[in-house]
Amino acid sequence: MHKGKSRGGSHKGRPRNAAAAGEPVNAPFQKNEEVTVDIIGLTHDGEGVGRADGFTLFIQGALPGERVRAKVMKVKKQYGYARLEEMLEASPARVEPLCAIHKECGGCQLQHFDYPAQLEWKRQHVVDNLVRIGKLKVAGEGSRLDGEDASASASASAGIIVHRTIGMDEPWRYRNKAAVPVGVSSTDGGLLAGFYARGSHRIIDMDDCLIQHEQNDEVIRVVKRIGRELGVSPYDEETGRGVLRHVMARTGVVTGEIMVVLVTNSKKLPQADQWAERIRQDLPGVKSIVQNVNEKNTNVIFGDETRVLWGSDVIYDDLDGIRFAISARSFYQVNPTQTVELYRKAVEYAGLTGSETVIDAYCGIGTISLFLARHAGRVYGVEIVPEAIEDASRNAELNGINNASFEAGPAEVVIPRWREEGITADVIVVDPPRKGCDPALLETILAMQPERVVYVSCNPSTLARDLRVLEDGGYRTVEVTPVDMFPHTVHVECCSLLVRQD
Repeated sequence: MHKGKSRGGSHKGRPRNAAAAGEPVNAPFQKNEEVTVDIIGLTHDGEGVGRADGFTLFIQGALPGERVRAKVMKVKKQYGYARLEEMLEASPARVEPLCAIHKECGGCQLQHFDYPAQLEWKRQHVVDNLVRIGKLKVAGEGSRLDGEDASASASASAGIIVHRTIGMDEPWRYRNKAAVPVGVSSTDGGLLAGFYARGSHRIIDMDDCLIQHEQNDEVIRVVKRIGRELGVSPYDEETGRGVLRHVMARTGVVTGEIMVVLVTNSKKLPQADQWAERIRQDLPGVKSIVQNVNEKNTNVIFGDETRVLWGSDVIYDDLDGIRFAISARSFYQVNPTQTVELYRKAVEYAGLTGSETVIDAYCGIGTISLFLARHAGRVYGVEIVPEAIEDASRNAELNGINNASFEAGPAEVVIPRWREEGITADVIVVDPPRKGCDPALLETILAMQPERVVYVSCNPSTLARDLRVLEDGGYRTVEVTPVDMFPHTVHVECCSLLVRQD
């Protein structure tokens, strides 16, 4: 087994009949064997991709360009998983994580990766997906340019321009929302709250998260303290017992307003009045204290019932001069600084002159719609969640925007009906969930034939898949701009421009 020794090529000590021993035939290594591995890339989950004896090993915590000693933990026919044991040659982009619980917590997968290197990797991750999944041609050197020079130098034959990732000047304390599970401490049986350990449902107690707004951290600390002092029972996933399941904090970064949401396992919240009074005492900026009821045995955070314990049912925040009312279950981007960058890029790609009709599919609470409405003739938003449409209409009224209207329903159903009613779009904007656009919506876009399609995506793989469909239907992807909405994590948003080829 060569335990304690690093090795790259020797096969001594292997059983002759590997298959009989239960080991995959094609694997050059056995479980628990230690090997020297060269790291050549990162997976979409942030694991190092290593090669040893021509075999692929995935190693958590390793970075491209490194050589490591690793212990093989699991072996399959074509690849395996190994644990980093010793750093033999470190990447110059490796940095010491600032967070004390980085190795345990599953939240920031890339905190040990220098921030400029994170931005480069995210761009390359987008490129790789476009090429591998979308079978799309990406421009070479032109894709490394920025702004007008890049656009001017590109042509249809050169391929898609993929710009540099738009990063943050200060990539910390950017999240305006924290939603953390509550659990039972293994030491004293008391209440703890934090993030899940990587690859598990074991809660790491957390008082300070460096990517959260400071007010969110304060909310979590206060709620934990009050819960312990009031003797509130934390939820236990295994037994299904206990009252408090999750705590969510929202902060209006511009307004400073705070919302506290207590997600409970029952309709009755013991000592509800004391909860509200204590939270108000300890959090002067709080404007909304809300209870959400989730009695189901599920990993989904929210249940269907929400009630206000004190204050308003919404808090307010501003994005680029537009005010938004945000309720407990509203989808509202968590990084306001980068949201403005992303939505400004969407408006730029829409190429609006003031007379166009725009359809915003997956419009949510109307964030992109209202950005677009300032530059378009008319904007129609559609969203399947009725509560979100109510929020969108309220947000339009709040800002005195009267050229945007919203309707609840599936986009692939509502938009064809709009077309039958004579509504045609010059531009269609889509911002779907991670699973990408519904195939019926893509068919609808191809049938409506807008001049431009602006595709905002939070998942490069489904983006690439959907761009392939639109390209096969007569569109050309001109350029893609990655935006780093979630520094120190593997996630990347993209804004893409497609134009109809007549």
